[in-house]
Formats: sequence, C-alpha cells, structure tokens
Amino acid sequence: MIQIDFQDETNSVDEAYVDLIQRIIRFAGDKEGVQPDAEVSISFVDNNEIQEINRNYRQKDQPTDVISFAMQEEGEGETKILSEDLPLMLGDIVISLDKAKEQAEDYGHSLERELGFLALHGFLHLLGYDHENEEEEKSMFNRQEEILHEFGLERS
Repeated sequence: MIQIDFQDETNSVDEAYVDLIQRIIRFAGDKEGVQPDAEVSISFVDNNEIQEINRNYRQKDQPTDVISFAMQEEGEGETKILSEDLPLMLGDIVISLDKAKEQAEDYGHSLERELGFLALHGFLHLLGYDHENEEEEKSMFNRQEEILHEFGLERS
C-alpha cells in the first residue's frame, strides 16, 4: 500500500480530508499499477508559501493550487538509481489550502472535492502525466476524471 507522508504547515487541515486524500491516492496508485511500497509526500501550505515555491522553481511569481516534484524523472545525462532494498519515492506534492478554498468556492463544489482533485492531479504528474500540449492535457484530464468518477468523488 502506498505510504503517504503528510505535512500540514497550515495546522488547519481536517483529519477527514487527510483520510480522503490518502484513500484517493492509494486508489489511483492501484489503478495506475504503482508498486505497493511506493512513497509520496503531501504538504499543505498557504498562498504565500506556494507563491515562493512557484517563483523559485517555476519562475512564476504568483500563488498556484498544486505543485509536484517527481523523484523518478531523469534529466539529461542523469542515471536512474534504484535499489531493490529501498521503497520507490515518487516525489512531493504541495497543495495551497488557500487556493483550494478559493477554487472550491469559484467552482461551486466542496473543499473535499477540490482537495481530492488537486492531490490526484499532483499524483498523476508524479507518474509522468503532463499537460504541456493539448493532447497531453486531454489525456491527463480524462484520466483524472475517470479516477475521480470510479472513486466516487463527483463534482457537486
């Protein structure tokens, strides 16, 4: 079962949301064939913190909803280092709780749905999904909606 390390830097995320996110990530991991001992880190931050991360890593000086840092991506000239003794660290997902609340309100659905959506979106990025062009975006968003639908987290 995928291990998920949660950090709530806002000290305000309800345990029920953490439980939901844990279940949706594990559900998606099963659907995507992720090895059971894989690990993911999920952090909840405020808009100021995610703006700083977005500025430092993506050169975009504004808050965003979710950012993922995949550990399994190989850059140019990098060697893949995996050991059978170590669990597979997929990477980190950082979610802005402020932005999630704003977007839940804007879209007219629950914070639960928005947090589930953002966590799944970040998780799919860790698995190699992307939306750099229209075709990739369509593929990623279709997969996201399929998983949310099967999991039972509909837009409400």
